[in-house]
Amino acid sequence: MSSSKYHPRQFTPDMESVRTHQVPQWFDDCKLGIFIHWGAYSVPAYAPPTCELGDIPTDITWFSNNPYSEWYMNSVRVGQGPSYEHHLATYGQDFPYENFTDMWKAENWNATEWADLFKKSGAGYIVPVTKHHDGFCLWPSRYTDYHTGNRGPMRDVIGELAAAVRNEGMKFGVYYSGILDWTHTTVPIFDDFDVHNPPNVTAAYADYAFNQVTELIDRYQPSVLWNDIDWPKKGLVDLPVLFSYYYNNVPEGVVNDRWNGVWADYTTKEYKYGQMTLDKKWEMCRGLGLSFAYNQVETDEHYIQPNKLIALLLESVSHNGNLLINVGPKADGTIPAEQRDRLLYLGQWLSVNGDAIYGTKTWTRQQERLAGGIDAYFTSKNDKVYVMLDNVAAGSSTAVIPGLAEAAATIRPLAETQAKFSAQGPDLAIDLFNIAEGSPALAFVFG
Repeated sequence: MSSSKYHPRQFTPDMESVRTHQVPQWFDDCKLGIFIHWGAYSVPAYAPPTCELGDIPTDITWFSNNPYSEWYMNSVRVGQGPSYEHHLATYGQDFPYENFTDMWKAENWNATEWADLFKKSGAGYIVPVTKHHDGFCLWPSRYTDYHTGNRGPMRDVIGELAAAVRNEGMKFGVYYSGILDWTHTTVPIFDDFDVHNPPNVTAAYADYAFNQVTELIDRYQPSVLWNDIDWPKKGLVDLPVLFSYYYNNVPEGVVNDRWNGVWADYTTKEYKYGQMTLDKKWEMCRGLGLSFAYNQVETDEHYIQPNKLIALLLESVSHNGNLLINVGPKADGTIPAEQRDRLLYLGQWLSVNGDAIYGTKTWTRQQERLAGGIDAYFTSKNDKVYVMLDNVAAGSSTAVIPGLAEAAATIRPLAETQAKFSAQGPDLAIDLFNIAEGSPALAFVFG
């Protein structure tokens, strides 16, 4: 456990002061973070792998077929659908969700091994769930007995992970479910209106959420304060106090945009829901599969393919975003091979081509579809421009990038790629040779 250090008061508890906060350079530069959804829901680890968020309306159809296994408690409460039927068949009608907290032992968990993997993935910041919508806290909160210090792992999960992550030189953030806490209500969520207007509307709950987030700031000084969905409406008046307290205690900190529109250092996109914005920093978050938490039903076909994971990073970074890719460990604390292998594959690519990603800015062009189905992504840094080509055919081919003839004199590959460069009128031609089948994106730099 750590405690807050005093910093001179730069921000006062009013929105005029809070709005002067700027996104710190580290967040813009590191580009890649790891999200972690791990909790009591990792014990049943079940959800139907139906679709991505944004594919269908968030109504009763979504919530009775919810692909997010971390929503298991609500999916059972809905009283219909695959998760409900699975619960009846596996655990029985009278088996309460709370029992999973005692079944979650984390017996094979090693925070140092996690941090080592995340470092190898190329990530610069880590954001674990501290309390999801099920209300079970992963740190010994003084505001509830329902936490991992008393039940389940019997450990300060957040404290151990924070120490391991920082020991690897990465930033540490926290996720907190602000508006939703199903321990404060028995009413299920059936549609999007319920998500933003849950029945736990008391001032007492708003104070509880405020006190817990303040406690997380005091204990762990998180570099990212990642609230989910919304903030309790009766606590909105307290947000200027919370934000100013956070910034004064964590000068390098950033907050996301899920605070009822009150304030954001950056916006968020989740699967197909949300927007990429060139004028404001944003962050893409999604699971490696269709769920954030581990889902035993998912197979390799449900996971994002390794080259598509790299392409997702390229798309995000070229459009002024970060990628916060999620890991869903098993209940025992091990990370499934399908997830681990993808992180290592991404890290290997970044170890060679990271100059095209880290510390870059957007360029005048972001993404273009070239002849032959090749996708070109662009970033810039100082006086250099980076071009990344995805979906390049195996063997020999030519990629023609319109309007870049002047790059032919200086362009070169970042990796050992066999290529020749020439101007074709106003365009740049890149002749590629001996490209391996299934090759990931190829990166080049000019200028």
